[in-house]
Amino acid sequence: MKRILFYLVALLILGSCGSSGNGELIGVQNRKPYYQPTPFGMAYIPLGSYTMGAGEEDAAYAHVHQPKTITISAFYMDETEITNNEYREFVYWVRDSIARVLLGDILPEDYLIEENRKTGEIYDPPYLNWDKKIDWHGEEEKEVLEELFLPEHERYFRKKEIDTRKLNYEYYWVDIRAAAKKDFSQDGNSEAGALANRPQGLQDRSVYVRKEIINVYPDTLVWLFDYSYSFNEPLAQKYFWHPAYDNYPVVGVNWCQATAFCVWRTQLKNRYLARKKGEASIHDYRLPTEAEWEWAARGGHDYNPYPWGGPYTKNDKGCFLGNYKPIRGNYTDDGGATPIIVAHYPPNDWGLYDMAGNVAEWIGDAFDESSYNFTWDLNPHYQYNAEDNDPPILKRKVVRGGSWKDIGYYMQVTSRTYEYQDTAKSYIGFRCVEPFLGRQKDDNPAKASHIYKK
Repeated sequence: MKRILFYLVALLILGSCGSSGNGELIGVQNRKPYYQPTPFGMAYIPLGSYTMGAGEEDAAYAHVHQPKTITISAFYMDETEITNNEYREFVYWVRDSIARVLLGDILPEDYLIEENRKTGEIYDPPYLNWDKKIDWHGEEEKEVLEELFLPEHERYFRKKEIDTRKLNYEYYWVDIRAAAKKDFSQDGNSEAGALANRPQGLQDRSVYVRKEIINVYPDTLVWLFDYSYSFNEPLAQKYFWHPAYDNYPVVGVNWCQATAFCVWRTQLKNRYLARKKGEASIHDYRLPTEAEWEWAARGGHDYNPYPWGGPYTKNDKGCFLGNYKPIRGNYTDDGGATPIIVAHYPPNDWGLYDMAGNVAEWIGDAFDESSYNFTWDLNPHYQYNAEDNDPPILKRKVVRGGSWKDIGYYMQVTSRTYEYQDTAKSYIGFRCVEPFLGRQKDDNPAKASHIYKK
């Protein structure tokens, strides 16, 4: 009987092998084809090469524009800077997630998902139940959620408001650069050398997992301490919250907060895709590299100084093409004194708005005057993950694009400057990019000649 069962199993195995391409190497079959759609509100930026930093003017004589020919892979970029209303979605998500955790202590069956009802799998820690709306006025809920609001002695006019100091977003990321780092004093071919090259990584990958806790609320007081002797109180009190400013670029966000927003945006999309059976996840949203930003800002024009391709800041009708500080400080000459609504001026040839002026933008790269010299010429990216106790010079991050308070020099696509990653300004915002998975948008993987077809 055992011998008969053995032969039956052998026949099944041989039969299964015979039906998978007649013994030919054909790869895993019946995989769902993947076509990367253009993300909502983003523009496609094709791959290409250009001369980065080819500016003729170096006003500070800092020699930070060394020309260099580089190549950039295709990617998507936000058509505009992230607006107040878009960033507010992030703030509300953090607020509501904290509320759900608090309510889970008294009503876990409503606000937490502790078990997979289909498989019986226990989730530890549990997932947040976003299908259940928060009852902010329920008797039990009001008592529990009270700690989310300002204490009574800090309220004015008896106004009950969320304590923004508690809006902390916790996330984790994998430091793959640390995992790839090698100790050249060790022999990489030996077991001891392998462990030295990647400490504990061969045994426990958790050593490369980093935890971040970021307060996500913008610093609305930047309007006051950026300009000590200026009446900016209306902007300090209303710019982020009032619906009149919904479609204005968010400011008062530091580099760490902008990075956290990108992580949240990635998780938001991937959670949605996970609920759709068989949908592949997207690559991470992130801040653009300095090389990506300049390539996108140029809009396909290699040596021209501005995103619109021309050598001037005005069009043929004498109208300014961006929101900055023209002439000798006549802020309103271009149509706006402080930041204005996004996409007010025409886009560049790749459909990107405000790549020059309105607000400057955080870049993913750390700032170094000579980074053009030591970065690779294929997708260059100078990254340094500064710790809180690092000296300030290691916390410098690149800022590009110029803003409403900058002179025309900073409107040029080659102009570079920096700010510190833990500081927020009334003239710096950001936009996100998403890498394109593949060579370029027009490729059709179904036509690849080496794909096996039965």
